Order: sequence, then structure tokens, then C-alpha cells
Amino acid sequence: MQSVTRSTPLRAIPRAVVLTCAFAGGAGFTSSAVANDNASQFTSQAQVVEVKGERSDDDRLTLGLGAKSLPGSVTTVTAEELATLDIGRDISNMFRRVPGVVANNIDQGDTGNGFRMRGFATQGTHGADTAIYIDGVPQNIPSSQGGAGHGPAFLEWMTGDMVDTFDVIKGPVSALFGDQNRAGAVAIRTREGGAATPSSAAVTVESYGGRRGSLVLSNDFGGIRSLVVADRYSLDGFRHGATLDRNNLFWKLSTTIGDGVYSLRATYYKSDYAGAGYLSLPAMEAGLVDPHDTMFNLPGFGDAHRKTLVFNRSPGSGEAGWFATAYAEDFTRSRAIQTSATLHTYGYDERDIFGARGGNTWTFGSAGVLTVGLEARKDKGNAFRLQYRNRQPTANYVNNQDLDLLTYGTFIQGQYRILPTLKLHGGARYDRFEYDLINRKLPAASTDYKASVVTPKYGAIWSVSPDVELFANIAQGFRSPAAEQISTSGSLGPLGALGGRSNPGIDPSRVRSHDIGFNAQPFEGLSMSGAFYYIQNDDEIINTAPDVFVASGQTTRRGIELDLRYHFSSALNTYLSYGRILRAQLDNPAPGTGARLSVPEHTWKAGVQYRTAMGPGRLSLSGDVYVTAGNPYYMGAPLYERDMPTFVQYDMKATYDLGKYQGSLFATLHPHKFASDIAYGTAGGLLVTTVPQATAGATLRYFF
Repeated sequence: MQSVTRSTPLRAIPRAVVLTCAFAGGAGFTSSAVANDNASQFTSQAQVVEVKGERSDDDRLTLGLGAKSLPGSVTTVTAEELATLDIGRDISNMFRRVPGVVANNIDQGDTGNGFRMRGFATQGTHGADTAIYIDGVPQNIPSSQGGAGHGPAFLEWMTGDMVDTFDVIKGPVSALFGDQNRAGAVAIRTREGGAATPSSAAVTVESYGGRRGSLVLSNDFGGIRSLVVADRYSLDGFRHGATLDRNNLFWKLSTTIGDGVYSLRATYYKSDYAGAGYLSLPAMEAGLVDPHDTMFNLPGFGDAHRKTLVFNRSPGSGEAGWFATAYAEDFTRSRAIQTSATLHTYGYDERDIFGARGGNTWTFGSAGVLTVGLEARKDKGNAFRLQYRNRQPTANYVNNQDLDLLTYGTFIQGQYRILPTLKLHGGARYDRFEYDLINRKLPAASTDYKASVVTPKYGAIWSVSPDVELFANIAQGFRSPAAEQISTSGSLGPLGALGGRSNPGIDPSRVRSHDIGFNAQPFEGLSMSGAFYYIQNDDEIINTAPDVFVASGQTTRRGIELDLRYHFSSALNTYLSYGRILRAQLDNPAPGTGARLSVPEHTWKAGVQYRTAMGPGRLSLSGDVYVTAGNPYYMGAPLYERDMPTFVQYDMKATYDLGKYQGSLFATLHPHKFASDIAYGTAGGLLVTTVPQATAGATLRYFF
């Protein structure tokens, strides 16, 4: 990438209204960064771009900028930013600098990507409660058994070479995202071939047997842009018995026909892995357990296969026009979790997934914009959890269901400038669920399910001055009920047993989110933003009795987020962000249970990036620190509350570009012994998945 980006000054925000993200099949969510005059001096930029809009040459709205013009907190990360990060084995690291976000792999193989923000998604949910889309394709998997819970997102099929830009939208403020959009949404756009992406080959070696080989082939064949990314990664692991062997293949063809951009993307992903499980923190502190050990001396295991085909169409210039996405996927995933020295719980998902979305965007001069669209998705296949003994299947199932899940709906969203400095935002979604659930474990619990939900959004953006912008919104988001909540499976047992209970009257869980915040640039180079949020969930789905799930109970989440970025020069910039959860708890917990939800009370992120010419080449340096603290858990009988140990991580990367060659050295440090960002509270104490106190690696890349 021969470009440098910088955040757009607020004074450059168009006086025109900037709309709703017409996120249509991957055409949108372009960078809101502008080229620096010294762009040719550097190959990458080390900053997150956090803005609300951008002036185009004719002061019109530009496709994709709607995300950053929503009345809420939105952060955009570009390919240039990703180049400064050590993504390594875990694609979740691409969220490392996004304010208020806790993202990580749980270090048990390719088992999902933990993504937490605004007090949602406690441990084990793997991205649920955040709607994640890639090129217009929803990534959350309903009623997963081979991953974790309902709605996890599995992003391991991606590598950093595939990502162009992505937006993190805090809160359910956008009507363009459906199921799981309670904490917010993530919209990722993949790269295209041609002049924008150089071809390259790279080799990486890392601590603990990490080995990676990657190839990027970018071409333009008579107006058809082609991008192929092939990646092979393997890891022996810090923990005994933890291994990973992963293959990724990506091919995207893009072309411009008339006033539209068309693309066809095919991906293939295969992974085999073993997980070392969790260890007792008190036992390690007492010297009774080695942090390298495997839980119960019995590794977990699993594999995953995904084959995906995606078609996209979007307007080629400006915002106005029609958009469309269609996709098909063959999805298979398994994971076996150790539960004793002889037993595993083996979860398996096998799905055929089909879907489409489309619509149109109208712009009204410089006054407003409107997007209307619809989407549908069908998941059909099997999901079960089975007990294994001595690595062999038994006849005892936790659950076993044939899933035929159809969801469809429509959305509308727009903005209009009623005053020179005031823009109003509004939108709404209607979503319908039609499920056919066959319960093989308890056939009497088999049932159909039909329900719908409407989620409105309102907001306003006020430009107090050319350098200060205020926003506020009230929005609703939702989460569909899981198949296990609709058709329950009782206790462990064989298939075809008697009994069973269905809950076909259960409603989707909705949240009401309130935000107020600001964006400011008090002087050149300094940008500031902040937000306060208040979220109520009046119908959290809970288990009120054995096999009885109802929409009842209430949870409340409140918090603040602050972000500060200063660009000293084109060579040096820094950032600092802080997220504080003031309240995240069950308002009416059951007797004898804990009220506080297990999410970090404090999240700090800070870093510095520096670039300069050195000898015949260019040197780029980056350093980041990430801290979480005040994460509650419960132990003992009766239960009492404690906080997990503070987690601190330092990331450092140095890159030197010399002609067609690029070399990188990177390291990660965890100063606290038995460090873990993933932990579970139990009656006997805290269980953690330990990580090494220091890791390092090197990459050599050749561009051609």
C-alpha cells in the first residue's frame, strides 16, 4: 500500500446529510481517510480512523460513509492500519485498537472469536450479541453446537491479507443489521485485486512452532480484477496438547459494468485443532499445576470446513442506486470439550446456508438520503452434542436436532438535514422467524416456531461548530431465541426418549439502547470522542425451570467510552482509549446467584506509531498496550464475588521496507504470571486458559 491516511477533520464533514450505511453486498464501508501529501514515503499507516463523514469533490454523499454518519460511536479500520498489527493466529487481533472492544480467540483451537462490547457477550459466547457481516453476508451462526452458544461468529476463515476495511458500530443504531444486533454491529469489506492490492509472498515463523506461508496474487485482466489469497498456518502451542493446522483459500473477481460494481467471491477453509482446556488458578498459584498442562490430561479436539460463494452488486459511483447480495455456504464444525479424565462433550454443526439481501438508495440533493431493502436467510442441517468416553462416542446425547431455520425481513433507514447544523436519523426493521425443529432426542418436543419482531431507531446529529459534533439516539436491537430454548432436550440420555417440552410462544429478546456523545477536533492533529450509553433488556430469555425457557427478567448495562488521538506529524501519532462499564447485571437474579455479569469493568488501550526513512529503506515502529480489569466472577458455597486478575498485554512490531522486500519483527509480552484474558468462575475458584509471558516472531515478504 503506497498511501498514508489521516482522520478527516470535522470541519471537512459535508453540510449535506450523510446517511445510513447502504451496506450492500460489500460495496460500502470505504475508508473515510484522505491521502497525505507525503504518502509515497510510507507503505502503511498506524492509526484507527474515527470520524463521522467526509467531503467528496461535489459535496455529495458517498457510498459506505453512512456507517460513520450514524448518531453513535463508529470506528473504521483500514488495510493500512491492519498492516501495523501482529494479527498472528487470531483474526480477532484486528480489533486490537478499537475503543471499548474486547476481542480474542479463547485459545482452544479454531472455536470462534470472542467479541465483547458495551457489557454484552460474556465468556463463551464467541461474538454473539454483535451482528457481524462480511461483504453483506451475516456471520453469526444460530443455535451452534460445534462452537459455543447461540449466534457465535467464526472468522478464522479470514486472514489479514483479505481485509480491506471494517466498521465497528456501537449500539443497535443501524437498521441494516438484524439478528444479534444488540451490542452493535461489525461490517467487514474484503479487498479487491488490481492496482489497489500488490501481489506478494510471505513466510512467518513464531514462538511455539508457529509457521505460516501466504501468497497474494493480484491482477487485472481486461477490466476484471482478480485477487487470490492462499494461506497455510500451523502451531504447536504453548500448552501441552494444543495444536492447530489451518488452510485458507480466497478468490475474488470484481468488475465495473455500467453504473455498477459486480463481484464474485469464493472461499475455502479447513482446520484441525486440539485444545488444552482450562486450569485452576489457585492450583497454579500453589505450585500444584504447571501452566503448560492440559485440563484433566486429556486434550480437546475438533475440526472445521467451510466453502462459500458470494455475489455482490453495488452502485459504482456515489450513494444512489440498487444493491444486491446472494450467498451459499457449506458449513461444518465440531468441537470436543474435556469434562473429566475420560469424558468429552462433542458438539457438531452441519449446515447448508443460503441467503440474499437487496434494496435501493435514493439521495435528495444535499438534503437527505433514504435506503430501503430486504433480506432472507435459510439454515438447514443438523446440530447435536454427544458424550464421548475414552475418545469414542456413546449413546448419550445432550441434544440432537434437525434444524430448518428461515428468517426474513425488511429494513428502512434515512437521514434528513432539517437545519444547516442539525440532521435527524430514523430507521426500522421487521424480522420474521419460521422454524421447523425436529428433536431427535425427545421427539415429543419437536415443534414449529413462528414469531416476528420490529425494532425502530431514532437519532440526531448536531454540529455545534465546525470542530464539535454532538449526537444522540434511541434504538432497539434483538436476538432470536435458540433452538434449544424453543425445543428443549432435558438431561443427558439416548435418542428417542420419552418426555420433552417445547416453548413455541417464546419471543425474541429485545434491548432498548440510549446513547449520547460527542466528536471534537479542538486543534489540528487532535481528535477526541466520547459516549455514554444506557441499555435495558426487558425480556432476557432465561431458564425458569428444567426445560422451560421464557422471555422474562431484566438486565441493565450502563457505561462510558472515551477516545483520544493525536497526530504529532505525518511520522508520529498516538492514541489512548478507555471504556468503563458502570453497570452490567441482572436486575432480578435468582436466589443464591450472582447479579453482576462477567465483563471487564475497565478496558484501557494505548499506543504509538512512528515511521521514518532509514538508510535506503523505510522503518515503521508500533507499540500497543491493552489492559482489562475488574472482571467479576463468583465462587464458594454460598457464592461470593471476586474479580479476575488484571490482564495486561504489550504488542510491539517493527517493519523495514527495502525495495520489493519487507521484513517484520514482532513480540507480545504478558507481564503477569498465569496471564489470561479468558477465564471462568466456578465454586472451587477461577479457571483460566494460560498464555506465555513472551512470544516473538518474524515475517519476510516479497512484493512482485
